[in-house]
Amino acid sequence: MARAYPQEIRDRVLAAYDRGMTTSEIADRLDVSPSWARRVNQRRRETGETTARPMGGARVIKIDMQRLKELVAEQPDATIVELHARLGVQCSQSAVGMALDRLDITFKKRRSMPRSKTARMSPRSGTRGSVARARSMRAD
Repeated sequence: MARAYPQEIRDRVLAAYDRGMTTSEIADRLDVSPSWARRVNQRRRETGETTARPMGGARVIKIDMQRLKELVAEQPDATIVELHARLGVQCSQSAVGMALDRLDITFKKRRSMPRSKTARMSPRSGTRGSVARARSMRAD
């Protein structure tokens, strides 16, 4: 994921604007995009902010985490769709999935479970058909 420019670069861009440089000159000199430099200056002008804003992720959690824990405890094999319906909160199903991730609740199989009982179809000691034919042809 992309990261925000360092504060030092932001300060240099703003200082260059204060000296009267144009956007294209600033972008060329500091190796940043003209649109980003323009937005940094615009934010300072409109809001007074000069620092980077937080990136990505949901900031507002609409789901009651304690209630979600209780629902999972009641029925551990419930799907995200079922949990979403039972929560009764106006949110997306993916928000329920992210909340489960935050609670470290997964639906993966337990590692203590025995392996699947599926078996090989042919014995290991046996040879494959084409390999067996090639060997028999060499022997002739």
